[in-house]
Amino acid sequence: MTGGPTGSGGGLAPGAVGRVVVGVTGSLASLAALRSAAALARHDGVPLLAVLVWEPPEGEALYARMPDRAWARMWAEDARQRLESAVVDGLGGIPAGLAFEGRAVRGTPAAALRRVADRPGDLLVLGSAPGRGRAARLRRRPVLRAVVKSAGCPVLTVPGPVLLPGEARVLRRNARAPVPVEGNRPGRGHGDLLPAERDQTTG
Repeated sequence: MTGGPTGSGGGLAPGAVGRVVVGVTGSLASLAALRSAAALARHDGVPLLAVLVWEPPEGEALYARMPDRAWARMWAEDARQRLESAVVDGLGGIPAGLAFEGRAVRGTPAAALRRVADRPGDLLVLGSAPGRGRAARLRRRPVLRAVVKSAGCPVLTVPGPVLLPGEARVLRRNARAPVPVEGNRPGRGHGDLLPAERDQTTG
């Protein structure tokens, strides 16, 4: 069960949304945001851009000391595959009848999301920890707080599902299990839903 989306940042008049940009990580909250973003884009007849931001696991500062392009390409491909899996998990695949783009972007999450959502009329959609009150605010990640505080466009936050005791453990266990693929049905590791050239690898 999820709560309703909430808005922050500057407001947009009805019909003023020109593009919906959604941050994706593969978490349950980000999948809820992806579904809400797709519904908004379809309702308004505007493009949907799904963005997964990635960095080298050792961080950019350490990578700069020992740059390795092959290492960076490997993590760029991993990010593209995680974005593809999130699109499959959240939407069942690339949505039909909707101008859709998936983009894996290298950078720090807050700065990259602000940089991507830079067009007039952009609406940025992000998932957030469910619930209200002080405990829920503490669970919200610094990335969400930083984006909401300094984004140059309106930000819509979508709460993730509230799980029953034990459900998170079951979901984590299932996420580690291979997903069977039948026929041409899209699934993890099945074909390329998102072209690799959309990844951004530098350094």
